[in-house]
Formats: sequence, C-alpha cells, structure tokens
Amino acid sequence: MNTEKQRQTDTTASWVRIPNGTKVRHRHEAYDGVIDGLTEIVEGSQRNPDGKTQYRVNIGAGTRQLVSEDNLSILLDSENLVIIGREKEPYRRSVTTHLRTAFPEDRFIKPA
Repeated sequence: MNTEKQRQTDTTASWVRIPNGTKVRHRHEAYDGVIDGLTEIVEGSQRNPDGKTQYRVNIGAGTRQLVSEDNLSILLDSENLVIIGREKEPYRRSVTTHLRTAFPEDRFIKPA
C-alpha cells in the first residue's frame, strides 16, 4: 500500500465523527447550527479527516451549509456538556467524553 493511502486509512480509522444533533458554531463566520448529517464531497479542498465528507449544518429556516470539521467549534452547556438536541445527560456526558479525546480544548465553547 502506498504511503498516501496508508495515511488516509490511519486518519479514517481514528476519526471521531461529531454526532447528528450536536450544536456547533462556525469558527470563522460565527453562525450557530446543528449537525444534520454528512455529505460526500467530490470536489473542493476542505473535507473531514475521512477525506471524502463534510458536515451538513442546519442553520435554520431550512438552510444548510456544508462545513469541514476544522471549521467547527462544539457548543457546551452550563455544565460543560456537549449540547445535543433533547438528549438526556448520561448520553451527552458520554459524547462529551468521547469528543474530548479527539478534539483540542479550544474547540469546545459556551454560547454567548
């Protein structure tokens, strides 16, 4: 296997996907939204670590943006747990722990 394919396989195997329903903020454009799934991208340079997708982010009024995970911050509630729709605390605690293993601390923020 060539080096590039091996690197992509290693990255994909260790990639931690942000679950659907998670509230996020675009790091540069500062809009908030909710992860609404993944879309496979054929063209363009910014993709998730799997090398082929971007997140669909629902920003309201039926509008969705395609965004790579490098451009997203994950929103936390007052208890420092990831905000995920109507999910209960035990699940949110589990997801928070899982995501904190994959993302640096500066990627977790509280809404203003």
